[in-house]
Amino acid sequence: MPPTKPHYQTGRSTGHPRPTPPPIIIPALKSGDIRIVTLGGVEEIGKNMTAIEIGNDIIIIDIGLTFPGEESPGVDYVIPDISYVEKNKHKVRGVIITHGHLDHTGGIPYAMPKIGNPPIYTRNLTSLFIKKRQEEFAHLPKLNLNVVEKDSRIKLGDIYVRFFGVTHTIPDAMGVIIETPYGNIVTPGDFKLDSDGNGKPTEAEEKSYSIFDDSKTLLLLAESTNIENPGFSNPEREVHKNIDEIIKNTKGRLFIGTFASQLERMIAIIASAEKHGRKIIVEGRSMKTNIEVATLAGMLTVKKDTIVPATDAGHYPDNKILILATGAQGEEFAAMMRIATKTHKTLRFKKGDTVLLSSSIIPGNEVTVQKLKDNIARQGARIIHYRTSEVYIHSSGHGNRGEIEWLHQKVKPKFFIPIHGSHHKLRIHEDLALELGMPEKNIVVPDNGSVIDITDGGEKIGMLKVSAGGKLVMVDGLGTGNVQDVVIRDRQMLAEEGIFIIFAVIDIKTGKVRKSPDIISRGFIYLKESQDLLRQVRILTKKKIEETTAQMHPINFDYVKNALREEIGRYLFQKTHKRPIILPVLVEV
Repeated sequence: MPPTKPHYQTGRSTGHPRPTPPPIIIPALKSGDIRIVTLGGVEEIGKNMTAIEIGNDIIIIDIGLTFPGEESPGVDYVIPDISYVEKNKHKVRGVIITHGHLDHTGGIPYAMPKIGNPPIYTRNLTSLFIKKRQEEFAHLPKLNLNVVEKDSRIKLGDIYVRFFGVTHTIPDAMGVIIETPYGNIVTPGDFKLDSDGNGKPTEAEEKSYSIFDDSKTLLLLAESTNIENPGFSNPEREVHKNIDEIIKNTKGRLFIGTFASQLERMIAIIASAEKHGRKIIVEGRSMKTNIEVATLAGMLTVKKDTIVPATDAGHYPDNKILILATGAQGEEFAAMMRIATKTHKTLRFKKGDTVLLSSSIIPGNEVTVQKLKDNIARQGARIIHYRTSEVYIHSSGHGNRGEIEWLHQKVKPKFFIPIHGSHHKLRIHEDLALELGMPEKNIVVPDNGSVIDITDGGEKIGMLKVSAGGKLVMVDGLGTGNVQDVVIRDRQMLAEEGIFIIFAVIDIKTGKVRKSPDIISRGFIYLKESQDLLRQVRILTKKKIEETTAQMHPINFDYVKNALREEIGRYLFQKTHKRPIILPVLVEV
């Protein structure tokens, strides 16, 4: 009689199902009230998204992403929890995107199909960035993109919306004014003021914000990114001027590392390089993409022979070469780090090179930036960094405390919600509003998922004791599916404790183990040096399986695997003080 065909039982049992929590019921918006739902960007820098609900209409402002930390291995992006607007997608009349940075646009491919693909309204450059990124998601429905200007006025449902221009590190940034019966809801998005450096905005800025001189503002939602920095930020034009001098006076090759999102700076660097007769090598996908989009938008015109491939670097004198590269934060696979670690295909640092790092250090990146600088210095290149330079070579795109205070005094809001920042920053922004004379009852400091209603004919603001979501939504790969918490936990355990696989063959009639179990271990113990431990695990495995199956007909393999996992888990922790993922693989014959 031929042997029974093996039947494989693998995987981790889910155990007993956890009870489903009762659904959170958010009360319907009352007639005449206004609702603000902060879906993202108020517990972190990034993944900005806010929904404004008036009557039967919802307007969404921005759909961004953020990048995960070490606590989320294998995750590509973190996006806002859109469950509230997904449930109410029949009310969504449009999405407004304030500017083209990923923390305001990056969630679009993942969110739009789930909320009915409503029309998007934004300025020209931003629309080109959105289109460019959407090429990576060719399977999704085509976006309904509508270009508006900074002085446009549109109607979404029964709501009128106006726009105004703001200064940021990327052109075509705009603020939003939503008209309500009780006054305007205003948000500038990400902003700074173009000033004289001494706290006086330029005439152009004064003119742009003059629309608030005679208007009534019900609510201000303002960013808090640089609320802890005193005074006014450095004018970007000063940075451009100083970098131009460095390009002019540097004798050898000049490498410039900056954020690809600093589009205005990149445009200025390219113009300066052309003026001083330097050829430009562009390294980094995001930088190449942004230059392509800026050219398409008509904001950048590059001479035919200005940008050359890296393979042509040796064809020109060193003082005629400028390398514009991503990776000033020390990212492992970015262009600057690959050059610094000698893993780039064609470029290497050498004595006589100058490296200008035109960016601040993002909190948390101190170690990687230091490694980058060390690797550059070992190869003999000179480094100019914003902390050591005698002149401004970097300026933030976000206003400092002085600029934020100026905004409050200009807009004169009745109510205020701080956004775009960690909770600590939001609280400091609240303190500023209190110092400027706003009553505490008129300020709401939100979390992701907070539901805030303006009631009593625009006379009262308050946060509901329910949440519209606010959970972490993690995206893995190009798909729209979310990475579940259990997957992240498994990845963390694999990284920290490893995996321990037990492979056993069981006689389906007797429940006996046919031969000594096989064991595979990865990231847990070194098998060759742990023979005694493995021998005891094999003995314990055989004993536990046979004890469990002794009175079991037919054999419940899920029960056997759970019992084996618990028994071996206890034993391994007792011997090693580690808790690897234990994966029993049982074969019945």
